[in-house]
Amino acid sequence: MIKIRLRRVGAKKQPSYRVVVADSKTARDGRFVETIGFYNPRTEPETVQIDEGRALYWLNVGAQPTEAVARLLEKQGTMARFARLKAGEPLEVLQAEADAGVAPAPRLVQAVKAEEAKEASVAADQGEEDIDA
Repeated sequence: MIKIRLRRVGAKKQPSYRVVVADSKTARDGRFVETIGFYNPRTEPETVQIDEGRALYWLNVGAQPTEAVARLLEKQGTMARFARLKAGEPLEVLQAEADAGVAPAPRLVQAVKAEEAKEASVAADQGEEDIDA
């Protein structure tokens, strides 16, 4: 399984991290497929720079973010754009929006999440009907 995770770099007791795409079986600081950004928690405020286009690509092909990376992507708005990608918006439009630095529309994100929940409940209802039959 491919993961988007943090790779520790920096001196002893002075950590900073690279955001990398790697196989889940490799070591934390081992081989990786691609570096898509960096994160430095020691600055005030924290420094986070992630290439959203590449993050969206990897999420779209099935890469799973770790909890820490998921939080970073959520703050940056990438997870909201990924929800819109799953809803059917073209990847190129979302990448252009991310490159321009446009924040995702919160109402649209809420609408997409509500639609996904509705689809899940409809699927669950259909599953119950199959059991009854």
